Amino acid sequence: MIKYKLKCKNCEKSFDSWFSSSREFEKLRKKKFLNCHFCNSKEIVKTLMAPNILGAKQKIEKKITSKKNIEIKKKILEFQNFIKKNFENVGDDFVYKARSLHYNNKKNLKGIYGNASKKQIRELQEEGIETQMFPWIEDKKN
Repeated sequence: MIKYKLKCKNCEKSFDSWFSSSREFEKLRKKKFLNCHFCNSKEIVKTLMAPNILGAKQKIEKKITSKKNIEIKKKILEFQNFIKKNFENVGDDFVYKARSLHYNNKKNLKGIYGNASKKQIRELQEEGIETQMFPWIEDKKN
């Protein structure tokens, strides 16, 4: 894969795009399959690009970022384990069960977690049903 910085001759804006090879870019350009993301013009050209080489400072920053990502993932997995131990997984029935608990005033039951779209969560919140979204990641220990 190769990443090119492209420029539109019509609106003069630039944008990045990935191609399987330089030949693939040329083939798509000649057939007028490339278009500007801003004005939809077919007049697209490659611009000069500097290679992306990491210096010592960038390598250190990347390592720090990687460590932070590992810490964040570890914390998310801790929260997930807490949720799994203390709440009932209702899967795709989350919206139905949340409404049932709310409208039937079942307060002393175990909390629930499950799957819902952003739209469904918004609708529940508009009805006064307290919900929270939480990132869920697979616990892969390879």
